[in-house]
Amino acid sequence: MVARALAELVMVIHYGVLVFLVVGGFLAWRWPRALWFHVAMAAWGLSIVLFPLACPLTWLENVLRTAAGQAPLVDGFIDTYIDGVLYPESAARSVQLVVALCVVVSWVGYYVKRRAEQTCNSVQFTNQR
Repeated sequence: MVARALAELVMVIHYGVLVFLVVGGFLAWRWPRALWFHVAMAAWGLSIVLFPLACPLTWLENVLRTAAGQAPLVDGFIDTYIDGVLYPESAARSVQLVVALCVVVSWVGYYVKRRAEQTCNSVQFTNQR
């Protein structure tokens, strides 16, 4: 019973990680330190798409599911819970591109926002002299 609950907790955390992948760059506009976590998450996300890497959260969920007497995820987290559930499987590549676009837009917005703040701060400093 505990292993099953922990497996479900890992599943929820996994969803949270994916949400952070999409919106983390925008969160960094408000909390700049989040950008470093988002860069790491985006690099991991890109690596998973480009290379056949095993996700540690999927591995952990499978260990816990097995300990609870359940079958492990055969096709991985995204193929089990997202592809064909939240959008048609045929749209997977399009969704990956939308996620990449969200990441790029958030990072460009972060840069523009920080640049504007620096310019504003330097103008205020100059005016105070």
